[in-house]
Amino acid sequence: MSVAAVAAVALASCSSQHSHLSYFRDIDSIAVTKTVMESPVSYSPKIQPDDELYIRVSSEIPEATAQYNSYMVPTTTASDGKETSTTPQLATYLVDSKGDVTMPIIGTVHVAGLTTEQLRDRLTQTISHDVKDPLVTVRIMNFKVDVAGEVKKPGPQNVTTERFSILDAITAAGDLTEYGERNNVLLIREENGKRIAHRFNLNSAEILSDPYFYLRPNDYVYVQPNSIRQDNSKYNQNNAYKISVISTIVSGCSVIASLVIALTIK
Repeated sequence: MSVAAVAAVALASCSSQHSHLSYFRDIDSIAVTKTVMESPVSYSPKIQPDDELYIRVSSEIPEATAQYNSYMVPTTTASDGKETSTTPQLATYLVDSKGDVTMPIIGTVHVAGLTTEQLRDRLTQTISHDVKDPLVTVRIMNFKVDVAGEVKKPGPQNVTTERFSILDAITAAGDLTEYGERNNVLLIREENGKRIAHRFNLNSAEILSDPYFYLRPNDYVYVQPNSIRQDNSKYNQNNAYKISVISTIVSGCSVIASLVIALTIK
């Protein structure tokens, strides 16, 4: 067999193997589309205590819904000190420990456990008794996810959309490093006053139908380091310890030598 033929066989063999850094290694062997369709995953996060909500009510007649918005401040002031116009400011509400918010006109509303869509529909129904065709907007303002471990840009990831998956979080964090354990990505979530842990296997396409695929506010994602990273860490720690010991010994010998020289001279 010629050298060229051997090289061609070798290249074909290499290209047929999946890289150990790739995701979804089994995606060609399972019916991903069918799995996802049969097991739809909800992405709408549920409102929790301490969430900050943006709630804005509007309609074709602004004056009809202005009273439902939280803050109205003067934009200009006449020379006599009287307000000449007002502008609605960002209507934000902090969900209290009971899961409630208090809105103008409506009063106290229990929001914990609802999605933003459910709360929007409930408020729309209530306000419709007094206002024709109100338009209610609800958003969670404090949606962030912490990503730590073997990613290129660890830290809090601020989210501007409710549809945010584990893959989005990894992408926002710059992807995994080559030392990240792709079959051992840990999710920690607080749910109903309890902390739960869930592990993802990025090597499997079944993650696409995982019930935890979409993240929620304040989720914590940790990418476990692989054995190479852990061994390197132990090696570096051991070397640092040895260097520290040797440095201490050398310093001690230097001090003793200095004392001996000083006594000998005397």
